[in-house]
Amino acid sequence: MLIEFTVENFRSFRLAQTFSMVASASTEHVVSNTFPSDIKGFGNFLRTAAVYGPNAAGKTNLLRALQFMQSLVINSAATTPVAPYLHLPFIFARSNRRKPSKFSITFAHGPVWYEYGFSMGPERIESEWLIEHVHARGRTIFERTYLSEKKDYEWNFSPSLKGQKAVWSEATRPTALFLSTAIQLNSKQLQPIYEWFQKRLVVVTGVTTFNAGLTLQLLAEPDGKARLLPFLQEADLGISDIRITREQLPAGVGYVPVPGPNQILEHDQATNTFNLVKVTLSHNVVDEKGKQVGLDLSEESSGTQVLFRNAGAWLNVIANGEVLLLDEIDTSLHPLLTKFLIQRFHSRSCNPKNAQLIFTTHNTSLLDQMLFRRDQIWFVEKDRSLASKLYPLTDFKPRKDEDLESWYMRGRYGALPLLSET
Repeated sequence: MLIEFTVENFRSFRLAQTFSMVASASTEHVVSNTFPSDIKGFGNFLRTAAVYGPNAAGKTNLLRALQFMQSLVINSAATTPVAPYLHLPFIFARSNRRKPSKFSITFAHGPVWYEYGFSMGPERIESEWLIEHVHARGRTIFERTYLSEKKDYEWNFSPSLKGQKAVWSEATRPTALFLSTAIQLNSKQLQPIYEWFQKRLVVVTGVTTFNAGLTLQLLAEPDGKARLLPFLQEADLGISDIRITREQLPAGVGYVPVPGPNQILEHDQATNTFNLVKVTLSHNVVDEKGKQVGLDLSEESSGTQVLFRNAGAWLNVIANGEVLLLDEIDTSLHPLLTKFLIQRFHSRSCNPKNAQLIFTTHNTSLLDQMLFRRDQIWFVEKDRSLASKLYPLTDFKPRKDEDLESWYMRGRYGALPLLSET
């Protein structure tokens, strides 16, 4: 589970900004919107959080910062790096252009929680650290700091870190993370930290939808339809059944086929073959012959198409207790459907593994204290230097009966677009 994330000098974030999923002591929606941390020193954690702000304020950059951190952890130690080493500082202040960007995250994996972070300059990783909290008092597992006078790194390792530490540190490139390198060289002890980034963190940014492949994979499982169909039906779309037909393309085709308007392209990685998949949704309507009416997926509304394509990913995140960060959650979805998806995360029966959802939105109808606690709402706005500032609604100490949507639109909480009066 995600506890806290801090970013500094990255894209539109100039000064350090911290986002937290630690619940306050408020008693509102405790059972539905929070869950016990089971970690000494913490109370409850939040299941969801919403981030508001005008266009270009930095909402997406908050998600991009965590996505950037995740990518560096997963890919930086590759023999051939997936992407070039990038330093993306706040560019509107000349003094920041050569300063390191800093990323730090606090997360829990089982009963243990970790603090991991690094700073990176234009040419190298400047520092990196990992603190493990098995008990209330943490211990530094490793620490790496670049000393400019020596033009080399100073390393500190805990005796509790087992394995070939000298080999791992020697193999760590200046532009790679030690955590990633140690995993490449078979560190078993650090595997849970790496796997949290790789398997428990899902970040979706930009105008996009999930790949329908996860939904098709779900339908291929023996109980797949039984899991997917109730999810669609709960969204009140009038869907009564799902039918899938597959046309397997001949093996050895030397090109990637382009699916037709009524098809989805499915890649079978095991056999490296492609299927053209046609999805038909039956509705609770019968024709003059008494048969249910079925529509090709392409003939459904854009909201239904988005929900079907995303359903496998949503259900997968919840089933595995993952952390999902999603940009513009309400793209192509009706506000009530967006609320339905959020409420699934708030439901203990639907979300028994305490998956977390963090999303950006412009949908002010979600600013409802019947849906969210006050500590679940965050804002992003830019100051006069064009630097993004992140702050929680709780800074304004709103009343329990306060009309959050009305006061936000009237400018009490800031984070509104500045519009010309002409």
